[in-house]
Amino acid sequence: MDTGEEYSLVIELSENDLFFEQKKKLLENKGFRPKERIYLKGTSKLGWVNATVKVLLQIARIIQLNELELYFAEDDGCPLVEFYSPRNELEAFDSILSLVDISLSCANLHTNILELLRQTILDLISDFGDKNSVKGIVERDHGIDQEERLIKWAESNGVRTQLKIAYVQGAGRGAIAREDLKVGDIALEIPSSIIISEELVCETDMYHVLKEVDGISSETILLLWSMKEKYNVNSKFKIYFDTLPEKFNTGLSFGIEAITMLDGTLLLEEIMQARQHLHAQYDELFPALCNNFPEIFPVELYTWEKFLWACELFYSNSMKIMFPDGKLTTCLIPIAGFLNHSLCPHILHYGKVDATTNSLKFRLSRPCKSGEECCLSYGNFSSSHLITFYGFLPRGDNPYDTIPLDIDGSDVDYVEDKCPPNWTTHMVRGTWLSNNHSLFYYGLPSPLLDHLRRSRSPMLNTKTLLQGNLENELQILEDLIYIFDDMIDNMGESDFDDRENCSWDGKLAMDFKNLQRRIACSVSSSCHNGVNMLTNELNKCMAEDTRG
Repeated sequence: MDTGEEYSLVIELSENDLFFEQKKKLLENKGFRPKERIYLKGTSKLGWVNATVKVLLQIARIIQLNELELYFAEDDGCPLVEFYSPRNELEAFDSILSLVDISLSCANLHTNILELLRQTILDLISDFGDKNSVKGIVERDHGIDQEERLIKWAESNGVRTQLKIAYVQGAGRGAIAREDLKVGDIALEIPSSIIISEELVCETDMYHVLKEVDGISSETILLLWSMKEKYNVNSKFKIYFDTLPEKFNTGLSFGIEAITMLDGTLLLEEIMQARQHLHAQYDELFPALCNNFPEIFPVELYTWEKFLWACELFYSNSMKIMFPDGKLTTCLIPIAGFLNHSLCPHILHYGKVDATTNSLKFRLSRPCKSGEECCLSYGNFSSSHLITFYGFLPRGDNPYDTIPLDIDGSDVDYVEDKCPPNWTTHMVRGTWLSNNHSLFYYGLPSPLLDHLRRSRSPMLNTKTLLQGNLENELQILEDLIYIFDDMIDNMGESDFDDRENCSWDGKLAMDFKNLQRRIACSVSSSCHNGVNMLTNELNKCMAEDTRG
């Protein structure tokens, strides 16, 4: 709304949101409506601008919550949430910046206020990135001649880039900003003509054979094509394949020693399941394809080792891309594969080909300084997933590192007129990520605690200082202590002393195991602290009863 007197911005939670009811409740607990109108006064005082941005950000954070963040969201009894996760914060900033930009494009009046709002948001984005990103250290002593040739090849084929390739300590190759880049700048633009997709395979003899294989996916077809194309001296993409490593060092390539180290962790199960799946997939295709079509599938190019290499290539380097015709497909994208993952990325959205330019654009959602590594987000993945399929443990606290709990809620009785919980699975994460360690919260997720309370005593008003509630609460925490202390014991002692003598996979296995131990220890410690608080309150309660 734009009049001579006032202007307003409307920020709204979509009714199509999969978690509309949960987010609506969370908004209402914070004093907001699902559709909130923010009036912009005819003043540019800095205090008012900061207060307005603060309100917009509080609402946008809740709107942008994903399922896991929503599970751990602290909806009551806690101080104002600073932010839920780096991803959520950047998405919230991105959404309100877009709202302000749209308003600026159609505003007749009050553009000075909107411009001030915009600059305030940009300053907050920059400050957030400086405080929360873990900056990589560029190693100057590595040669990158081959990578530079790939850049020149890409630019000759229409790629536009503000990035160069360098080696980053602990991360391998990465993309470094050539100059200062600001929010909205295009760090990398890649034409569709050099995106490696299944369309390249469609006119080949290989495609006509593979399309007749029952249940084969387009991703597998492209994977099998790439295994052969890697050795094609006349390939348009020869220079791209030549820059790929001979070994990807993902969890799929872990040796026996590293696998043994993982005993008692979630990562062991994830790696073993992934390996079994790949072995089954390979056995379904080979040696049958090589025997029946030896000219198309030469046996020397389709060994298990080469198949595993190609799988690791696609897991660690491919991207899901939406083309202008609406088709979503897995692709390999030269140059883009050098962009590493960050929990606080510079680039949030990059998976849609621009219909006007027929190119893929990597736009910055936060600034990147000259010489700084420019990162994107591979997705909201746990460290176990990132190790298994990408071969690294992210730097910093990963909010998606959780430990699932095998809790059956089928036998829970619910109080009449009260809805059952929305969560069918429960989990914990490091309690250091929580803002609320007070009585009845303990740094643990509310959905888990509420489920355990209902399981033990559906009729109790569980967050009041009554003796029955406190005793119920004590038993819940003691049960959790038993679970997590047992988990810690099963993981054995810390292996830090042997780290320097470990292989690459041994170090990753050790780091993950220590991460899991740290999470479990934090839960146990928070439960012990909770027991102490409850015991004190229970003693007070019983003393009052004694006094009559």
